[in-house]
Amino acid sequence: MLVSRLNLLLPRLSWLRGCSTRLVGQQKQRQMPTEFSVHDPLQAHALKEQCILVDANDQTIGAASKADCHRVHPETKDVKLHRAFSVFLFNSQGEMLVQKRSAHKITFPNTYTNACCSHPLYEIEQERQESNALGIRVAAQRRLNYELGIPTEELQPQDFRYLTRIHYADTGDGVWGEHEIDYILFLQKDVTLRPNSNEVSEVRYLRRDKIDEAVAKFSAPLTPWFSLILQHRLKLWWDNLHQLEQFEDLSNIQRF
Repeated sequence: MLVSRLNLLLPRLSWLRGCSTRLVGQQKQRQMPTEFSVHDPLQAHALKEQCILVDANDQTIGAASKADCHRVHPETKDVKLHRAFSVFLFNSQGEMLVQKRSAHKITFPNTYTNACCSHPLYEIEQERQESNALGIRVAAQRRLNYELGIPTEELQPQDFRYLTRIHYADTGDGVWGEHEIDYILFLQKDVTLRPNSNEVSEVRYLRRDKIDEAVAKFSAPLTPWFSLILQHRLKLWWDNLHQLEQFEDLSNIQRF
């Protein structure tokens, strides 16, 4: 069923591949708010993308801009809960790809994290589809192409293994933070990498037996979601790359 539905999407993928920033950049009639003028133009434009707002049970309740979804309320310190995903990418040798977010990023710049972390967009109809996490898978393909330059023909939505969802929050620098229902996607495949320097400043593969040593030597901190997943789940999942089905939990939301 998943493959047949994906085949129906293929004619539309050509415009999905580059829409992450270009989509909002085409809305020239909308003037960028003054408060964003201090930020990198591409990253500022991306703040207008529409994220999917959800309740604590991951039920869609609306949409809000990426800026509104990551802004920490100055009094309550709340951040709007929205849907997201985190991709953990491994090569054929079982090494895990990590990236360092660029200095241009508005949220958590210059931090190390997993291969890709982003959001399905409300304005892209295919990315609102919830059955079999299809919208999440399509969004992951799009963002891996945009951030890491992985050709879309090398990764198909059905290639991702959806493991579970994680609910977490972090107030970041007090201005920009996170509050997400984060879909965890695993993928093991050798891929072509051409990182987008506006998004990523460094990529490297890490060995399972060297993960603690490598993290200890990082020149910058980890993103909060990567830190939590590394602490609570990642090593167990990594040790069982070839039998991950036993860890699938698609009904419950893990809360950290």
